[in-house]
Amino acid sequence: MHQAPAASATLGGVSPRRPLQSTPSAGAGAGWGVPGPSGALAERVGARMERVEALLRTAVAHSDRLADSTSRHLVEAGGKRVRPLLVLLAGELGDGAAPEVVEAAVVVELTHLATLYHDDVMDSAPLRRGAPAAQQVWGNNVAILTGDLLFARASRLVAALGPEAVEIQAATFERLCLGQLHETVGPEDDEDPVAHYLQVLSDKTGSLIATSALFGAMFGGCDQQVRDVVVAYGERVGVAFQLADDVLDLLGDDSGKRAGTDLRERVPTLPVLLARDAAASGDERAAAAVALLDGPLDADEELARAVDALRTLPSTDVARARAQHCAQEAVDALAPLPDGEAKQALAAFAGAIADRTR
Repeated sequence: MHQAPAASATLGGVSPRRPLQSTPSAGAGAGWGVPGPSGALAERVGARMERVEALLRTAVAHSDRLADSTSRHLVEAGGKRVRPLLVLLAGELGDGAAPEVVEAAVVVELTHLATLYHDDVMDSAPLRRGAPAAQQVWGNNVAILTGDLLFARASRLVAALGPEAVEIQAATFERLCLGQLHETVGPEDDEDPVAHYLQVLSDKTGSLIATSALFGAMFGGCDQQVRDVVVAYGERVGVAFQLADDVLDLLGDDSGKRAGTDLRERVPTLPVLLARDAAASGDERAAAAVALLDGPLDADEELARAVDALRTLPSTDVARARAQHCAQEAVDALAPLPDGEAKQALAAFAGAIADRTR
């Protein structure tokens, strides 16, 4: 039995017991395009991403007008579609054309979208992907219930993929919840805050990214050795991805997220935790930055001063190096796989994660 990283009603007019049928695509959602050296691979995966995007819109469609509107909100806001893209790339290690690979890609993106509705409520986030967060439009209760609806839809779709997929999805969901729980409560008094934070990242981000890679390999028909390799790879890619986001919070990015958003929301990112460690050790520059972080950040000028102070500390460079190290660990995990364009594309995918901070 594999341990996942760490009814007849229709769904959007499609029975969950049968393969999904696509509707005309509104365009591929992979914001990075398809990494890798092969034009043929890029064409294959790009075409499948368009199908994923179409099926995603089918999956969130609802006969209830309010539920339809709230469920479409984040899908239509766009996004990089990192997790479904990884499903498709891992599928290339076997039979990437298997229809279950595309269906699994829809499952992981639905699951991810559901977590975003919940996260934004817990973080009181004003924006998501450059658009108002759902709770800013409809309120907290509607946003939470919409996330629940998307989790339910993902569950119905994964049921059509078989009991092993259901077990993996359930174990992944458990880790997602544990990660959020531990992030909310924070470290114990005798626990290292950095180690605690990295475990949170592994559960909240690494688990679903590892499952994305696993689903791709599994439904591509790969053997257990290959599945184990991509799980290890996905776990490290997931942590690298979030650590890179920590650094990007000090730089701003192209997703509509302003520099300092996490700081303003008092999210304990790795640069902040490392700065606190340095301040506790007597580093005066770090202490001055921490004083700004702990002060008022409502005004744009106050936030800008805090961002500038933290950005220039060594802790930010250390966080950037940690993201790049985790990405390299992901690449190293691919070593047992035979050389080929799929392996190269997965390595390029990991590199692209860390390169965002350069």
